[in-house]
Order: sequence, then structure tokens, then C-alpha cells
Amino acid sequence: MKNLPLEQEWSAVVNGHSRQLSVAPGTRLVDMLRNELQLTGTKVSCEVGRCGACMILLNGEPVNACLIMAYQCDGCEITTIEGLDGEQEGELHPIQQAFVEEGGFQCGYCTPGMIISTKALLDECPSPTQEQIENGLCGNLCRCTGYGGIIRAVNKASERYGGKEKSGTAATETAIESAN
Repeated sequence: MKNLPLEQEWSAVVNGHSRQLSVAPGTRLVDMLRNELQLTGTKVSCEVGRCGACMILLNGEPVNACLIMAYQCDGCEITTIEGLDGEQEGELHPIQQAFVEEGGFQCGYCTPGMIISTKALLDECPSPTQEQIENGLCGNLCRCTGYGGIIRAVNKASERYGGKEKSGTAATETAIESAN
């Protein structure tokens, strides 16, 4: 039987920054993000992909980081809640601001995953219907809010944000071209 290496080289673009690490082959992405990169906004809850607390964007698509092994993301672009910024330094991202204004959180544990799922939804569909919002958030559970504030926050974010960004914190080429 061939011995597996204790660690493998791993690299990816995380929140707009190139990162390289040595990771054990059995390392889950959520554990690597939290323990190696100190990106603790990605929460650990159910650990079986049912709650959405660990939601991140992997190459622009929402995925549960508890279900992905780190090696599966080698060479990918990863966006966590820490990768969302407002237009000015120190400013909240428009989706985060909408969650604050509309009371889209209580304890806050599910909020990073909800915001990441909202970003993915608005990137895909800038003006979603109620049904599209419900489908876009269907992988996220909240045990505190009753969802009213969350739905209002997504609607408000849609008005402000409207899919202006497509990935991470960088403006899209389309937005740059339209500004010229």
C-alpha cells in the first residue's frame, strides 16, 4: 500500500488575495478557512450541508464549505464574508448594510451564510421575485428571525446592489466598460 503524503501544497485566490498553504489531504475547506486563514466569519454548525452557516462562493457559486475538501479548491477563487466590502474603506457591503437596516439577523450566526447566498442570488438575478429569493436562500436556515427581516433585506439589497459586482470585491469588467 502506497503511503499518502502528510501534507499537500494548496493555492487559491481567497478574498482577492493569492494564498498558498500546506494542508493535510483530509482537511475540509471550512476548517482550513477558519483555522489556517483565520477567516472565522465562515461558521461551523450542522457540518452536513443542511444549514448554510458555512456558505462561501467558490468560483462565484455558493457552496457549503463543510462539504468540500480543501484539495478540491486548489486553484479556485474563494470568497468568504470577510471578502465583501463597501465602496469606501470601512464601509459595509450594500447587502450587509441592508441586513442591518432591515433586521435580517438576531443572533447573527446564520447571517454570513445568508449574505453570501444573497450575493450569489443578486449576481445571477439582480431583481429577484419572491420565489427566486426563497429558492436562493433555500440552503440557509435561521432559527431566530422568522425570515421576514431577511426577505426585506434581500429586497432592499436588490434595490441598492442589483448585481453590480460579480465576484469577490472587484468590480466587473462590464461595470468598468460602462463607466468609460
